[in-house]
Amino acid sequence: MIEKSFGSDAAFCAGLVREHDFDRYASTLFVAPEIRRALLSLYAFNVEVTRIRDLVSQPLPGEVRLQWWRDTLAGDEHGGVEGNPVAAELLLTVQRFSLPLERLTRLIDEHQFDLYNDPMPTMAALDGYLGDTRGALFALAVRIVAPPSADTDHLAHHAGIAQGILQVIASLARDAAHRQLYVPLDLLARHDVKQEEIFAGKATPAIRTMLTDLRGEARQHLDRALELASEAPPSVRTILLPLALVRRDLARAERHRDDDPFQHQARSHLATLWTLWRAARTARFQRR
Repeated sequence: MIEKSFGSDAAFCAGLVREHDFDRYASTLFVAPEIRRALLSLYAFNVEVTRIRDLVSQPLPGEVRLQWWRDTLAGDEHGGVEGNPVAAELLLTVQRFSLPLERLTRLIDEHQFDLYNDPMPTMAALDGYLGDTRGALFALAVRIVAPPSADTDHLAHHAGIAQGILQVIASLARDAAHRQLYVPLDLLARHDVKQEEIFAGKATPAIRTMLTDLRGEARQHLDRALELASEAPPSVRTILLPLALVRRDLARAERHRDDDPFQHQARSHLATLWTLWRAARTARFQRR
């Protein structure tokens, strides 16, 4: 295992990402070891923040956990970070690569939404949420390998929204079971779909048409991200490898529009690795 060459904190981060976010874990197999360690610390932080909603039954304990991360980034952590390998690794990465704390803090702030059952109000609100979470994660990862720029931030924004929309659709059944709604209300209204129809977990023609439109939004963002990627610095291209998975999953969903959206078929680890390996050999994602 590659993780054996890491320190214990780094190995912990690698294991956490491998278990909870295999797509991003697999994408790091195609970068240099020192870059991989930094990326895994960032992705492990994201795992810790995003899974808070699954670890608490009430919003208040979740708020406390989010505040701990804010305090840690601000240098006001209580009890230090020595006992938290993810925090220790993240702070090393922040210091080494001068990552902007405001982007990390904003990511934490956006995930407050996950703790409550308020519906996503508009498509613009969803874009903002995904841009400041998944988009920010792309942008921060890019800063590990290249100087910051408005162009790469713009690219990361579109990449994050494309990836995030597909995850919203993939998680539809899981979120519905918890009466959470990330599909925007204005999109539901446009297709005359009621919230309770989503929560019931039964596919209807209107729901399928609505999700087709939502995938169309993802396609627009993906196409724009790939267009911008062609002009990005070579060092950035391997960071964008997860877009190959977005492209694959979107193409498959567009071919199977009549499938039940509440019976999501997870992509196998083998399919993930195969897709990334093939993409890494193409000019679009090669670092040269």
